Amino acid sequence: MQLHISPKDGVPIYRQIVNQVKYLVGSGRLAPGEELPPIRALAEQLVVNPNTVARAYAELEHAGIVTKRHGSGTYVSDNGSPLKRAERLKILSQRADALVAEARHLEVEISELLDVVRERHRAMQSKE
Repeated sequence: MQLHISPKDGVPIYRQIVNQVKYLVGSGRLAPGEELPPIRALAEQLVVNPNTVARAYAELEHAGIVTKRHGSGTYVSDNGSPLKRAERLKILSQRADALVAEARHLEVEISELLDVVRERHRAMQSKE
């Protein structure tokens, strides 16, 4: 499981972990029953405090996305079905907020930002 954390994007790190795991489950990249990395291992990989990962895992468990098996690890719930469209759009909205904030900080106009997004979309499509 590969996650990418950005301390500068304005979203708390535990929330970034939660959002990315939800996305991975929702997109099917993490299958039901698949084990997540242990808290300490993921914390070392992301270079964050283990308590941050533990908080993210607890929130994911509370949401029913993962289940903890005592002494065995944390696994994607069998009912961890793909995310509802509203949840996927919520995750994208949070990412868009960070992108728009960064563009404002860099004094990039919204029209220029949209051009960049369109260009990146075209580039990704040509790779498929």
